[in-house]
Amino acid sequence: MVDSHYYYNSISRHVAKFQIGQVVRHKLFPFRGVIFDVDPQFANTEEWYESIPEEVRPSKDQPFYHLFAENDRTHYIAYVSEQNLIPDDSEVPLSHPDISEWFTMTGQGTYELKKQATN
Repeated sequence: MVDSHYYYNSISRHVAKFQIGQVVRHKLFPFRGVIFDVDPQFANTEEWYESIPEEVRPSKDQPFYHLFAENDRTHYIAYVSEQNLIPDDSEVPLSHPDISEWFTMTGQGTYELKKQATN
C-alpha cells in the first residue's frame, strides 16, 4: 500500500529545526536528551507509530529525532517528532551512559559529535 504522505525516492523537503548534539526537552512528557541522529521524516515501524495514542500521535511528515534520553528514573533511547521537542537551556549536564561514546563536552557546555561517531 502506498503512503500518500511519503515521498518515495525523493529528497525530503524538510529542514530540521534541531541539530545533532543539541539538548532538547519533550513538550508533553518529563524527559530530556541529546540528539544523536535525525530522520527528515518518520522512519520507524508502523507498529511503533500505531502504539501512540491517537490524540497525541504526531504527523509523520516532519523530522524525527533519535535521542539519548533520560528522566528521573532511567536512561533510554527515544524517537521523537519535531513538534514535540523544545530546546533545553537548563545547562544541567546529561548523564546518559552512551553520550561519552558519541560526544565530547565542549568548554561552553554543549555536546560535539566525535569524529569516529560520524558515518
